[in-house]
Amino acid sequence: MKRQVEVTLLRDQAHYDELVAGAIAGAKVSLWIATANVKELRVEAPIGSRARAQGRYRSIMEVFEELSARKVEIRMLHAGVPSRAFRAELARRRRPPLAMQQCPRVHLKMVAVDGRLLYLGSANFTGAGLGAKGAGRRNFEAGILTDDDVLLDEMQGTFDAIWSGRECAGCRLRAACPAPLDGLGAGAEAAAAKRAVNRAESRGRRLR
Repeated sequence: MKRQVEVTLLRDQAHYDELVAGAIAGAKVSLWIATANVKELRVEAPIGSRARAQGRYRSIMEVFEELSARKVEIRMLHAGVPSRAFRAELARRRRPPLAMQQCPRVHLKMVAVDGRLLYLGSANFTGAGLGAKGAGRRNFEAGILTDDDVLLDEMQGTFDAIWSGRECAGCRLRAACPAPLDGLGAGAEAAAAKRAVNRAESRGRRLR
């Protein structure tokens, strides 16, 4: 059935201004991110801070830590191995501020904030896609931002089906998958997060 939906078009810099610095930083309940690639992402320091006055930037992981401290649930679905810089930032944290699960078939780029705002578009979770980059270094990206309930329900349902492993049974690539998500039992998210941290810490030690 065709429907009329109100959307805001995001292009290039607007991905950072409206999605990252606006919607993501202001999350109050939940933040679900789906991305093919994961790389370290830098953001501006808080307004009013000395670091902001000096034009300094910080890791998105600091934003995630602040959100986690406010009990915001952060989930990230990704396809590829996170970049070395992202893993190093994760390794510096005693506890991961987000839960991460990997599915090689994930190619959608999606952000759902508090079950009320949805981003769909081209931007991966990378500095060139969503970070505070100069115009001459940023990817050319386009996407939409909407609060449409039907689209939110559809895409959050899609995210949850992948996250919970409900898509694994019919996957033709299951035999090649390093860790099918439906093979995770009780406490799966905590165990997966712990394994991710252990791997990141190990890699971080090798980087030092």
